[in-house]
Amino acid sequence: MKIMVLGGGVIGVTTAYYLAEAGHEVTVVDRQKGPALETSFANAGEISPGYASPWAGPGIPLKAIKWLLMKHGPLVVRPAFDPHMWTWLVKMLRNCTAERYAINKARMVPLAEYSRDTLKALREATGIAYDERAQGTLQLFRTQKQLDGTGGDVEVLKKYGVPYEILDQDGCIAAEPGLAGVREKFVGGLRLPRDETGDCKMFTDRLAELCVARGVKFEYDFTVWRVIRSRNRIANLSTSKGWMTADAYVMAMGSYSAEFMRRVKRPIPVYPVKGYSITVPIQDAALAPVSTVMDETYKVAITRLGNRIRVGGTAEISGFDLRLHESRRRTLEHSVGDLFPGAGAMRDATFWCGLRPMTPDGPPLIGRTELSNLYLNTGHGTLGWTMACGSAKVLSDIISSRVPDIDVRDLAQERYLR
Repeated sequence: MKIMVLGGGVIGVTTAYYLAEAGHEVTVVDRQKGPALETSFANAGEISPGYASPWAGPGIPLKAIKWLLMKHGPLVVRPAFDPHMWTWLVKMLRNCTAERYAINKARMVPLAEYSRDTLKALREATGIAYDERAQGTLQLFRTQKQLDGTGGDVEVLKKYGVPYEILDQDGCIAAEPGLAGVREKFVGGLRLPRDETGDCKMFTDRLAELCVARGVKFEYDFTVWRVIRSRNRIANLSTSKGWMTADAYVMAMGSYSAEFMRRVKRPIPVYPVKGYSITVPIQDAALAPVSTVMDETYKVAITRLGNRIRVGGTAEISGFDLRLHESRRRTLEHSVGDLFPGAGAMRDATFWCGLRPMTPDGPPLIGRTELSNLYLNTGHGTLGWTMACGSAKVLSDIISSRVPDIDVRDLAQERYLR
């Protein structure tokens, strides 16, 4: 088929790759001047299936109040007169139960695990390189209460057969030697040895090159002006590049997917949650992390990417506001400076923010829509990099009328229509 992928981030480009591998004629369109220039540009760098969990869970409403009051809290809410914001928040609160958390987690972990394996197979088949490392993730606990509270997470890891290690201070330092000088700052950690890291932007750029070699076309500086429907399908699009048509369309526009879906009268509950990062050049490799350290207190991820440290965090609910707030930078600098003092040249750090496309229950939206030739691959939240390859391979199989390797029926839009 002739397929148009709407969106040139990591989700759109991986989708294009697997569709091209399946023999389709693929065009990727994006409003930016190149691939991965929005949410995929400078994310935390984690490929962490073991941490594939919905944000909505038991106790989150009370924790949110605490986070909002912290100086370096991980949550920021900037209220606005936006009905989509408040509707999304209400739906998220409805998912903050033990029952819904278990259901949503069960929908996310298999996809994340499958995606890591799919990425590994892609790496072996193509030799693609992106400052990748396969040295695990360490969730670091600053208090005994945090360490004692890992029981629920460990039970979930056991249920899905995810290897893990509970570490004391010495174990944490063995995994991350850069922590040796600050052992008094933490009590222990939970390590997931199979997790990986890598530069999402670098990966997407290089995969786009592999796509071009397979015949995929890329159209940048591209805007959809009007969507023409005919009965139960998209007939064509009026765009900045003229009228364009395809046999099928894939919605992979991240947070901007929701606006497009409203235009075709098929709304989806995807809302942007802004995250921030700083990228710090390493000045002393012996003091830097070797993989990813999750600072549980501030919900900040500190990741080694080649000769850089990527520090990412914050959940800011503020609509499509892309302003950079210095208070968020100070939080990121505080976390990395506290745990890895002297590792990076903070004065040379670059500051960035991006919009994570979040669903209120947590799992992404993958599969068919009520329009017969429109498919979804969006709503991955903080796990777009983690789930990209698996989501793309699954959707390619669905579009190609093949049975996917894993069951993703509960990830379809239908779950919001029941």
